[in-house]
Amino acid sequence: MLTLKLISEETERVIRGLEKKQFKGAREAIENVLAVDKRRRETQRELDQTKQQAKQLAAQIGALMKQGKREEAEQVKLQVAEFKQKDKDLQEMMDKSEQELTVLLCQIPNIPYDEVPEGRSAENNRVVKSNLKECTPEDTVGNWTANPENTEAKLPHWELAKKYNLIDFDLGVKITGAGFPVYIGKGARLQRALINFFLDEARKSGYTEIMPPTVVNAASGYGTGQLPDKEGQMYHCEVDDFYLIPTAEVPVTNIYRDVILDEKDLPIKNCAYTECFRREAGSYGKDVRGLNRLHEFSKVEIVRIDKPEHSKESHKEMLEHVEGLLKKLELPYRILLLCGGDQSFTSSICYDFEVYSEAQKRWLEVSSVSNFDNYQANRLKCRYRHADDKKIELCHTLNGSALALPRIVAAIIENNQTSEGIRIPKCLVPYCGFEILDNNNFSL
Repeated sequence: MLTLKLISEETERVIRGLEKKQFKGAREAIENVLAVDKRRRETQRELDQTKQQAKQLAAQIGALMKQGKREEAEQVKLQVAEFKQKDKDLQEMMDKSEQELTVLLCQIPNIPYDEVPEGRSAENNRVVKSNLKECTPEDTVGNWTANPENTEAKLPHWELAKKYNLIDFDLGVKITGAGFPVYIGKGARLQRALINFFLDEARKSGYTEIMPPTVVNAASGYGTGQLPDKEGQMYHCEVDDFYLIPTAEVPVTNIYRDVILDEKDLPIKNCAYTECFRREAGSYGKDVRGLNRLHEFSKVEIVRIDKPEHSKESHKEMLEHVEGLLKKLELPYRILLLCGGDQSFTSSICYDFEVYSEAQKRWLEVSSVSNFDNYQANRLKCRYRHADDKKIELCHTLNGSALALPRIVAAIIENNQTSEGIRIPKCLVPYCGFEILDNNNFSL
């Protein structure tokens, strides 16, 4: 959440940032925070004064008793008791104000960095890079030439999955429901190959692998900003009050909740493979067919904890890491800088990576790489101690998908169709143990 220091010292900048993020009622929300904070500080001053007065009176009681002035001492005791009751009432007011302040702050999103473009939706995102020469800022996309020998019409991945018996969507519906596919034979091996490839590449880049729980408590959800769950995207285990994670960002970042790190240990670089769960409420139609949008999917996440002055460099390094993966997978991709209105609730700046589906003639998002500044760290109380003056300061947190599997799989099998089958990118062959997906696959 935003710090009170930022809100009070740079009020107009915060309001402008919230408006850039299309947050309705930005000025009113900030004014409410400032009003509650003012009331809290006034109560705190009164409470401090009351405690001081009670302390001074209590010090008189012993002296009066020694002087034999028992009656006066009893009167002072009554005054002290009155101050103690006032203390209790003021403390209750303080607690109520702090709770109200926390609720208000949790409802206010992070503010974007200055370089984030204005805009209300995805249409206003800015294409900053693409490996398709034909991809212009106007989004004109030519044919992807990964397999120039294949001149036949491209099939979408859901048809290819059925043709080569790689993924059974109907079986997933039988076992669980829509959005929970079953991977079969070489389809399952391709999933495992991608997971191991992504983890190995992260390790080579200096990330320490974590194997976290895929179920978290409410405190963890609040720490990274998934709770309150305004869009109803998280699966909630109501009996135990646990949540299935939507991304490994949640458990991995929460490792550092209520922790004070040493400056010499930063940046911290972690990666994790987990299953991810999202209800995707309200998602339906042709654009979510097949692997385009699932309720359960595999993902490798990279997470960094860093010093404020180095977090932009960390963000750049994370972007280069994700781009390197897409290059090795030989996929057509582009990178977008998200506009204010299309950013997540918690991010200060976010870049999306999209791969092009030749069969569907559309771009598929496969990664979001975000810098949250100190927004998550303030909720988490994730701090670090300066090496020189021992000053304690909030960290910056960052995370990105490296990568999410479903749409990567869709892009690989759609963009690599040949007359013999589906060509596997060279970087994955050692992990898969085969070079092509064909009809020689295990059948249920």
